[in-house]
Amino acid sequence: MIERVRKFIDTDIWGISSGDVSPMRFFMYEILKVILLAVRFFTTKRVVSHAAALTYSSLLAIVPICAVVFAIARGFGYNKYIEVWFRDALSSQPDVADVIVGFVNSYLVHTRSGVFLGIGLIFMLYTVLMLVSNIEQTFNEIWQVKKSRSFFRTFTDYLAMFFLMPIFLVLSGGLTIFMATIAESTPDYLLLGPVIRFVIAASPYLFMSAVFVALYMFMPNTHVRFRNVIVPGLIAGIAMQALQYVYVNSQIFLSSYNAIYGSFAALPLFMLWVQISWTICLFGAELCYASQNLDYYAYDARTSDVSHRYRMLLCGILMSIICRRFDNGQEPLTAMQLSKEAGIPIRITNDLLYQLEDARMLIEIVSDEKGDNSRFVPAENVEHLSLGHMIDRLESLGKWRIDLSLSKRYSALLLKALKARSDYLRNCRDILLKDL
Repeated sequence: MIERVRKFIDTDIWGISSGDVSPMRFFMYEILKVILLAVRFFTTKRVVSHAAALTYSSLLAIVPICAVVFAIARGFGYNKYIEVWFRDALSSQPDVADVIVGFVNSYLVHTRSGVFLGIGLIFMLYTVLMLVSNIEQTFNEIWQVKKSRSFFRTFTDYLAMFFLMPIFLVLSGGLTIFMATIAESTPDYLLLGPVIRFVIAASPYLFMSAVFVALYMFMPNTHVRFRNVIVPGLIAGIAMQALQYVYVNSQIFLSSYNAIYGSFAALPLFMLWVQISWTICLFGAELCYASQNLDYYAYDARTSDVSHRYRMLLCGILMSIICRRFDNGQEPLTAMQLSKEAGIPIRITNDLLYQLEDARMLIEIVSDEKGDNSRFVPAENVEHLSLGHMIDRLESLGKWRIDLSLSKRYSALLLKALKARSDYLRNCRDILLKDL
């Protein structure tokens, strides 16, 4: 029985199509596949190590980030609301909240008075940008994105995020206070009062889930569909609130830490809380990636598992479609359209297109910087792109010459073999890719 279950999870479930089972069972299989992929990626991509690295970056940057947010809020005149929200968010860490608020106020006072203005401002911006950059790199690695944001988009996106964050916090807090006032003024209504009270009680979960949904959509430098982040965002938001609840109510655990560390206990406890929080966040990101790219892993094979000869054949098929459409004046295709046209799994298609682009056989036409619906066209005149050119360029990827003394190995037979390969490539250059 165990072997059958293992075989079903490892092999059989990935080959089940919508026509093989009922819609409800297929939907349950899809959920199971998303969970399996997320758990696999979570354990194989060193996500816990990334969470530890982000924990260190967060500890280094938390005071500068809070200083930036508090300074912007103070400029708009609602810094008190931000401080109240910050203390509520760290209700499980009141000592840490007091220390951070004290550091932030001292930081702003020294900056305003001109002490270390230049160096302090540079260090503050550097630590803030480094944290957000590390978060983006981690999300890009989860989403297997090879291109980061440009410097201009990095500056504008992050600046807009820091300006909008205080406004969003104040608006959400004001909305909660407004609904609480309505709930208190309508106690006699049978339905309206309980519903509003339920919404107020659920508002921390909704707010935290909205933060994770925005993070999952904004941070990766690729197009993320909204429908694929709703459920992971809700799961991450509820898990974060559950962590807060467990942390506050684990008095025995906290007292044992206080007995060991004494007054120093706030720091390791805060680090542990940040570590678990980042782990929850990154697992939700893995769920988003698995949900959006489930078809990408329906054919469970990697390009590295494909033989060199078969890889050349698949590249020839893709190049033939691209060159033929370009020669006929037709619209270029996206990676998904090429995958369906050639009958090659999308996971392998994406890797092969990246190799062909690296070999200067293709050019990727990007409609925006996040690569949404990128299309591929030939890099040269299709009358010059032949099968021999493609093979030669793909086999020449990487460093061709290294410092090894091989001249003494050049025998007559080796020169004959090199000439035979040259003749083979010359014959392949007579076959144009658009004619394959």
